[in-house]
Order: sequence, then structure tokens, then C-alpha cells
Amino acid sequence: MTNHSLATDEPVLPDAVAEPSAEELVPGKAVQLLQRVLMPRPADQLKVRNLYLDEVNSGRAKVRDRFTAELGAGWEVSFATYFNAFPASYWRRWSVLENVVLRMTLSGACRVDIYRSKADGESMHVTGATHEGADRTLEFELDLAPFADGGWYWFDITTDEPTSIRDAGWYAPHAPAEELKLAVGICTYNRPVDAVAALEALVEDKTVRDDLHLVVVADQGNKHVKDAAHFPAVADALGDRLRVVQQPNLGGSGGFARTIHESFTRSEATHVVLLDDDIQLEPDSLLRARAFAAYAKEPILVGGQMLALQDRSVLHAMGEIVDRSNFFWRNAPNTEYFHDFGEETLRESPDLHRRIDVDYNGWWMCLIPRQVFETVGMPLPVFIKWDDAEYGLRAFAAGFPTVSLPGTAIWHLSWGDKDDASDWQAYFHIRNRLIAAALHSPHKHGGSMFRDMLKNDLRFLITLQYSTVELHQMAYRDFLAGPEAMFEQMPASVVRARETRATHSDGRVLSSEAELPLPSMAAAEAIKFRQIPVNPLQIGSTLVKAIAHNASPVAPVNREVPQLNLAYQDARWFLLARLDSATVGTADGRGVTFRQRDPKAFRALFANSVRLLNQMSKNFPDLQQRWQAAAAELTSVDRWSEAFEDWGYERV
Repeated sequence: MTNHSLATDEPVLPDAVAEPSAEELVPGKAVQLLQRVLMPRPADQLKVRNLYLDEVNSGRAKVRDRFTAELGAGWEVSFATYFNAFPASYWRRWSVLENVVLRMTLSGACRVDIYRSKADGESMHVTGATHEGADRTLEFELDLAPFADGGWYWFDITTDEPTSIRDAGWYAPHAPAEELKLAVGICTYNRPVDAVAALEALVEDKTVRDDLHLVVVADQGNKHVKDAAHFPAVADALGDRLRVVQQPNLGGSGGFARTIHESFTRSEATHVVLLDDDIQLEPDSLLRARAFAAYAKEPILVGGQMLALQDRSVLHAMGEIVDRSNFFWRNAPNTEYFHDFGEETLRESPDLHRRIDVDYNGWWMCLIPRQVFETVGMPLPVFIKWDDAEYGLRAFAAGFPTVSLPGTAIWHLSWGDKDDASDWQAYFHIRNRLIAAALHSPHKHGGSMFRDMLKNDLRFLITLQYSTVELHQMAYRDFLAGPEAMFEQMPASVVRARETRATHSDGRVLSSEAELPLPSMAAAEAIKFRQIPVNPLQIGSTLVKAIAHNASPVAPVNREVPQLNLAYQDARWFLLARLDSATVGTADGRGVTFRQRDPKAFRALFANSVRLLNQMSKNFPDLQQRWQAAAAELTSVDRWSEAFEDWGYERV
């Protein structure tokens, strides 16, 4: 075989060197909107503007509305930003599209340059064009082939004279195979103002409002959505497309189950987007999720990523998986938590250009197709925690993957200000993790899950959090008891959890340490307790001493007077393990708990954890069989319908 014949077999790179002619830029190729190019809100801080515009080489663009901006002469503005770059690798992997069209209308004198990135973050110029004069609409047709492993498309505008850009967006060159009918389901508990704010965001954007087939609100508290000041306006805007269902507090799983049930059994919706109530919505995210689902090769769950509501330039969660070795959730490989676009732009962040595959998406925002619902059924009746992860695993097992789509996101209260792994929610964390593992773990005896739980119980005990271990053991016993009473017990499960937590002083929140006497330990004496063990020998020695200390009697005075007042971030195991008592601030800073060492409780709780965890590990194959046999009923539409009737509800 000659070298020439080898060369002719090699593929020709499709990237054109010549720039498109004027005729090639004429409108007509853009058929279906996928993603609008968004401008920042007028009051957005500079770091939040970085989600929309990279203005490092320009002045501050004058924003006329969410889709129009005026740029000064001599500026270079980049749209290589979280909300305005196009996540081409995801569309390449999961959609039927082979090309995408960038459309924009310009006036003034400027040049548009289009770039793409590779999976390692390296950027490459693709094409460009110049414009001079009055309004002109340009369309660039771009190839999705080079994005097998990762990469984005974006564009920059360099101005010679003042320039305006408006109505830019990324489009499909052909219509989808079928039109979607989109429902939105919001689950809320005593946050009527926040829930109505989410509804307002939906109706104030005309494009989003017109695309909605149905909006369902599961209202579960005693502060009702219908009583919020702005509710009449959104109700009027949505008309009979809005349904508010008041029901008992059934947690997130019961609330979202109601919205799924309402969307797919009482309407013709083809897809439902689940939204939490403690969010701020970027409305275009709904259109992006809808478009992605419309062009997907097969039915797919489309999740929105989470930006931090407390620090709005921070991408809190990019994508998550369930580690099967210990059956616990974690961030997906090649992702990071807390990426701040105010510090590093998209172009400066190579790790954000690789395509990420996930197991599930949190239900702060997640689109579910009707076909998935008809195949795998309803969520588990677990009140809160693990309902979204388990549903994603169940859908994947049935052939329906989940995508956490970059550029599709909401702002949500991050869990950095929560400590729900140790408060009353600890019960649901553990019980529902066990249930999900029974349904999906590939390991005969749970892998390292039970060892992991024992280590965590020991950690909570030596940090004087006895109420948390009580909740864990309640979860162990309920898991061992089996699935038969899951529906009947769900409404009261939160009451049981709160009552159990209150049985120990560490489970009762005080308004401040001022409710107790001043700490007895001098600051100088406390310094030696704060030394961090850093090597294995020090860690082992400290742990042995901690366990020995927990077997010794407690000085009577320390039962009434805390030895130290500790901030939440200072409540480390090596410090608390050597104390008899301390106040510890809560994660949200709104109160303190008084933790008191109790050797008798330590011994009894640790012994119970060892016994229960050994029992579960030994009997895990039988427990798996029992829970898997019940899964069909637990996720049955008919069984959920009966439960809703039993629990009672009212349509507003």
C-alpha cells in the first residue's frame, strides 16, 4: 500500500479557513430556538455579570433589556460565559443535531469572532465576520462534530464604533420530531412568597409563559400560596393552566410526586420540570431544558445545575453520581464544587470544558419525560432525601440517562449553610440511603456502606451528637422492619424524627450561648485542645484518648456549665472528643446547641449501632430481595393515587 493511498483514506478536517460570504450569513437557517443569549439584569453585581458577559477588555455594557446591549467604541466583549456560551459537547453526545446556528442582529461597526474549545479547555478560532451600518441579522451555521469529549461554542464582539446587539441566540436548523407540552411542578412548604416569586419569573417572560402547558404547585404548609400578595396576578396570567393543590406535609418526595401525578395523569403534558421553592429562577433555563429534551436521541432526564443563591457567581454543583462502593452521593469525576465565575471565567477554567456524565440530578430543577414516568413510575414515598437520586438510578437502569446541562441552572440555597446530616433530617438521610442501596447496590453485603455508617456513628458520638445517632438507629430499625408501612407512616415520619432528636440536649437549639453560664475553661488552657492531629500516629493516639475519655465520669459542674463556646466551624472531633461539654453554633448561625458528654449513652448507642449494622450487613441479600419485591407497589401510580385520597387534599 502506498503512502498516497494511506493519505486518501484519512478524513478531511471539516473546518473551513475562509470566512463565510455575505450570502452565507443571510438569515433563513435558524429554525428552532435552543438558547437565548441573555444580558445581565441592570442591578447585577460585577461578579454576577460575569455569568453573562466577559467585560475584562471593555467598559460596562449598557443593557436595554435581557436581550439587548449597547457596546462602546473600541471594546472587546466576550460571550464566553456560563449562560451565553453553547455547551456543544452535550448536544453532540445526546441530541440528533449535527449543526447549530448562531443568530444575532447587529448595528454599528464591529467584528464578530466565533470560537470553540476542546475538552482540555484550549480555545480555537472558528470563523467570523464584520458588520458596518444599520440593523443586520447574521446567521452562522456551525458544526457539532468536533465535540465528542467536551467543548463549548461562543462568540466575541470587537467594536470600532458604538454597536448594539440584540435578539441573539443559538438555534436548531430544523424543527424537532414532535412538539413538547411542558408542565412545571413546584413543591413548597411554608414559603408562599418564594413560590409565588418563581411563578412570577415564569409569567413575566412572555416566551416562557407561552410555552407552558401546565403549572402545578403542591402547597404543603399552613402558610398558603394563595394568600401571598402577588398570587392573584400570576393566577390571572396563567389562567386555567395553574393548579394549586393543598395537601398535608409529605416532604419533597410527596410534593414532587403530586406534581408528577397531576402532570401525567390529569393533563396531556409530555414533560414536567420539577422546581424547588427556595430558588431564584433564570427563566431561559426552562426553555433550554425543553429544547434539549425535544432534540434528544432518546427520552432523557434533563437537570439544571445549581448556582449558590448566597453567592450568585458561584456554581455550587456541576453534576453528581452515587458511589456504588459505599452507596453515597458525591460530585461526578472531573467536577468541582464552588467554582466562582467572579474569580475565573469560563475561558480561564479548563475543567469546565470536559463533558460530564452523571447518575442523577437534584430536584431543585429536573425535567422528566412522560415516557420515563410511564416506564419507571412514581418516586419512592420517602418524605425527603434520596428521592431524586434513586429515581435517576431507576431511570438509568431502564435505559433513560440523566444530563446535568451546563448553562441551564437555578440559584438555590446551598447546603453550605445547612447541617442536615446531623439534625432531624439525619433519619431520612440514613433510612433512604439504605432503601436506595437495597434497590440498586451491586454488592451482596452493601460494599463498604455499613463500615462507613459505623465510622460516622462513632464520629457523631465522640463529638457529643447523641441525638444524631439515635436518629440513625431509628432509621436502621425502620429499614429492617421492611417496606410495608412506608405510605402509612410518611405524613408522621417528620414528627417522629423531630421528637427523637429532642431526646438529647444536642438536639435542642437555643437562641444563643447567653442562655447558659459563661464557659469554665480559660482561653490559654483551651489552646492545647485545639491542636490538630496531622499524621497517622497523632490521629490514632487522639482517637484512643477520645474513646477512653468517653468512658470516664463527667465532672458534675460541666453538666451545667459549658467548658467552651465553639463556632460551628471549630467543632472538630479531636476537640470535642476531649471535652465534657460545649456550646456549638448551628450551621446557619441562628442558634447554638449544648453538647454534653454522657458515657452511659455513648456505650449504649455505640453497642446498638454495632449490633444493628452487623445485622443489616449479614441479612442484606434478604433485605434487598424484600425491598425489591415491594418496589413496584411503592412506585405504583395507583398506589400513590390511593394514598393521596387517604391523606386528603384540596384544589384551590
